[in-house]
Amino acid sequence: MANVVVVGSQWGDEGKGKIVDWLSEQADVVVRFQGGHNAGHTLVINGTTYKLSLLPSGVVRPGKLSVIGNGVVLDPQALLDEIAHLKTQEVTVTPDNLRIAENATLILPLHRELDGIRESASAALRIGTTRRGIGPAYEDKVGRRAIRLMDLADGTTLERKIERLLTHHNALRKGLGLDAIDGREVRKYLEGVAPAVLPYMDSVWSLLEEKRREGKRILFEGAQGALLDVDHGTYPFVTSSNTVAAQAATGSGLGPGAIDYVLGICKAYTTRVGEGPFPTEQKNEIGRMLGERGKEFGVVTGRPRRCGWFDAVLVRQAVRTCGIHGLALTKLDILDGFDEIKVCIGYKLDGGEIDYLPAGEHVQARVSPIYETIAGWREQTAHARSWAALPAQAIKYVRRIEELIGCSAALLSTSPEREDTILMRNPFEG
Repeated sequence: MANVVVVGSQWGDEGKGKIVDWLSEQADVVVRFQGGHNAGHTLVINGTTYKLSLLPSGVVRPGKLSVIGNGVVLDPQALLDEIAHLKTQEVTVTPDNLRIAENATLILPLHRELDGIRESASAALRIGTTRRGIGPAYEDKVGRRAIRLMDLADGTTLERKIERLLTHHNALRKGLGLDAIDGREVRKYLEGVAPAVLPYMDSVWSLLEEKRREGKRILFEGAQGALLDVDHGTYPFVTSSNTVAAQAATGSGLGPGAIDYVLGICKAYTTRVGEGPFPTEQKNEIGRMLGERGKEFGVVTGRPRRCGWFDAVLVRQAVRTCGIHGLALTKLDILDGFDEIKVCIGYKLDGGEIDYLPAGEHVQARVSPIYETIAGWREQTAHARSWAALPAQAIKYVRRIEELIGCSAALLSTSPEREDTILMRNPFEG
């Protein structure tokens, strides 16, 4: 039986929540492997809407084991708040259905404060983060001064680790003209949340290997999108973690040989939240229509998303950097009624043409899209549940996208409802 990785193949917000929920019905274990509570996954099940930021999407389904891997940065209070909110929706989260890697890095209040200060300091330096402390926490992880979940269980060494952390942060805060942080306050906070979060702690790498050997189906759930990858994305307007499929192995402790299928999720058009390049962005009536029809507002931030035509160049690049085997195309129904639809098939740059997005920030800002125009359709794709139910021109649009990105569609989504999904190839069957 195959183990499947789900990754966004644009700038996030591609509709991963619904697809992961759809797949989680077949999975035994659902794993988050990177990011933090900056993810925004919306699930609609039997008319009830669930909005998750940190917890794996499988947590709303009975009988599934949810896992937060070591590649995630964990805000203990955000975790407890999300668990409490789900309880109001009659979803119970306990150590029986949620396990968290003992070596996961913690997001502390000082990280959230620093993130907000940086984003407010200068428009020229703004990245467009969610101000939730994710970036600063990853910085501490790489700087080898982070507090990890397992540290909460060892009071004898916690004092020394807090001191090491604050040696860096208080020097940084002094340079920013901020008051120093008292280590006693940090310890008080950590000791306050420890009893509630430590019961979820586990050696996740060992747990997942055990499940793999038992023949359990494992679904790896990515956050954000490949174009926000800290190495392969539109740097510096990226997230602070690796979002490509290979991170599923690193961020969970399960070897790459355990990954059998990579499913890339992308919209039938393109959106982006925050700053950074966006070659096909439509700052016009088209962009407004896409945003209104698609209800394009960030689940986490509430910010309106920038909207534009489908960029085959970027998705093709994501297919290659993630090793995507099949594509889940979402929000096809948002294009219903357009007389014509444009697709970016290449870029103009300094008088020439290229078929990829360069890595340099200033070069990225200079590219302009080369469009191919495709006839639209007047019939409705919304709520279609079979290939035969789609308009002929919609099918042509999907087939042309497949040609341009070099990858076949495995799933089509035609509304937020999980049942409105057309399956061409089941990822769990390889």
